[in-house]
Amino acid sequence: MKKTIVIIAGPTASGKTKTSIEVAKKLNTEIVSADSMQIYKYMDIGTAKPKISEMEGIPHHMIDVIYPDEDFSVAVYREMAGKCVNSIISKNKIPIVVGGTGLYINSFLYNMDFTETPEDTEYRNYLKNYAVIYGNEALHSLLKDVDRESYERLHANDTKRIIRALEVHKNSGKTITKYQAESQNQSSDYNCIYIGLNMDRKKLYDIINKRVDNMFNIGLVDEVKNLVQMGYNKNLKSMSAIGYKEVFDYLEGIYTLEEVKEIIKRNTRRYAKRQITWFKHQGNIHWINVDDFNSISEIAENILQYIEGSLESL
Repeated sequence: MKKTIVIIAGPTASGKTKTSIEVAKKLNTEIVSADSMQIYKYMDIGTAKPKISEMEGIPHHMIDVIYPDEDFSVAVYREMAGKCVNSIISKNKIPIVVGGTGLYINSFLYNMDFTETPEDTEYRNYLKNYAVIYGNEALHSLLKDVDRESYERLHANDTKRIIRALEVHKNSGKTITKYQAESQNQSSDYNCIYIGLNMDRKKLYDIINKRVDNMFNIGLVDEVKNLVQMGYNKNLKSMSAIGYKEVFDYLEGIYTLEEVKEIIKRNTRRYAKRQITWFKHQGNIHWINVDDFNSISEIAENILQYIEGSLESL
């Protein structure tokens, strides 16, 4: 019989962290992060990483697992997070996978074969140089005739995923869209109880704006300065995260502090919109509108009822 995991997903700032901790307390279990930026050490404020005090005693896995200059991929995530999940299951607990990185979550939902499209360092470097010389828009346009769906889904500045899509096509003869679709036909190793959090778009954007203001109030600029002092530079993949790349622009005098704040707010809102679009295309999510509840505790109770009902039907 397959092991069971709970997934709590949704856009940034939708309340996943607090809600999942409340659910985990009720289930006496542990959380596995599915956030592509919280994996990095020293990057706390800009990634909205939960503090130890905020975890309320609930063990969190896949946070602070690598340094900002280390390479990481979905395949590595699946391997590392899978070990965490299986360790939690061995304690007779139901793991809760929490985050907004869709590809990380899909690595649990589907038996994705990452060995079919290994990394092509030479081709990647060529594409990175292409972007430097001709610009991100030109790199993005290379995807147009190869995989129209990915071209329309990915932002021109999301060079990492654009390069990966081009790389997959070059080495497998398949579009990454087709590759992922085929992967989704594979049976998962787990029974996944998949829950999505969402709210009124304007309310979500207001929360995002206030969150960004708070990040600056508690020291985002100093956090980036410390990263620079530690030897990390803006060209690292980790530093392309929203909040970090923009602060680098401020430190280099390209924008004022107020301009950078507004740019981060705008980029975060756009990211949240892309996340919502991604998750809306996943047909197996039980959506919860957090606006229908008065507290995190009520949301958690509703999720627990859904989990109990799902377990009974397995």
